[in-house]
Amino acid sequence: MNEDIAIKIADLTKSFGSNTAVNHFTLDIRRGELFGLVGPDGAGKTTMMRMLTSIMLPTSGEAWVAGHSIIKDSAALKEKIGYMAQRFGLYEDLTVMENLIFYADLFGVPTRERPGRFERLLGFSNLTPFKTRLAGRLSGGMKQKLGLACALVHTPEILFLDEPTNGVDPVSRRDFWKILYDLLRDGITIFVSTAYLDEAERCTRIGLMHKGRLLIHDQPQTVKKSLGMPMFQLWTSQSRQAADEIIHLDGVRRVSTYGDSLHIAVERKEVMESVSQILNAQGFEVKGEREILPSLEDVFISMVQ
Repeated sequence: MNEDIAIKIADLTKSFGSNTAVNHFTLDIRRGELFGLVGPDGAGKTTMMRMLTSIMLPTSGEAWVAGHSIIKDSAALKEKIGYMAQRFGLYEDLTVMENLIFYADLFGVPTRERPGRFERLLGFSNLTPFKTRLAGRLSGGMKQKLGLACALVHTPEILFLDEPTNGVDPVSRRDFWKILYDLLRDGITIFVSTAYLDEAERCTRIGLMHKGRLLIHDQPQTVKKSLGMPMFQLWTSQSRQAADEIIHLDGVRRVSTYGDSLHIAVERKEVMESVSQILNAQGFEVKGEREILPSLEDVFISMVQ
């Protein structure tokens, strides 16, 4: 396998009876990349993550992580990775430091290396003042940071994070992503799944996943440009009713509501003239419009439809 490739996925499929959770998934992820697997609940993200960490065997296909087969070399693979599940296994009746010690024991971290490593992990996660606090008494954001510290205690090459900020407040989400950028600078490859499209913007490359299939993968800005048609934002009164009025017009491909504005994908820019005229004729006040780059949500919805 190419040494620049951290994760190689080849036609990976996982079925549960008649339900196919991951459907012929193929992808290469480069070393030092922050790759985001983006999709709604039920898209197959967690199943993919569990296969790549050798927790679950695929129905067919193969993947190699840090050069090791997920099927044949699971023991060697697990020494090279860190994995933080949606519900990370913290022990709430242990302190922050005791949790770190437990995971260091679990991964066989040499005793002489622990003091410096613990100090660094507590420092970058801002948990040093709380190292004697019970994990069960931490806030949601702090628990996620502790979970991340525990996943990093053996210095993995590749870090898998399954929706790590789900249910976390915005400030803690921001802090968590700052930590990920610091890890990226240290050369760790990060594979993160998320349902938050604003978080996908932070990744070096993303893959949009729906019903087990990979729809597209590229840099976020490139994915936005893949819609292949002009997109306009238009401000109007009663935006939902206005969307219903124009969705069937010739040349209008898609309309989405964003608060008091609409995102309108059109076959050509000239179509917007008739859109504004019809809305005004029907009594909707058009307060302004501008051409915009499609959002990831625009692209995802367009692909799904």
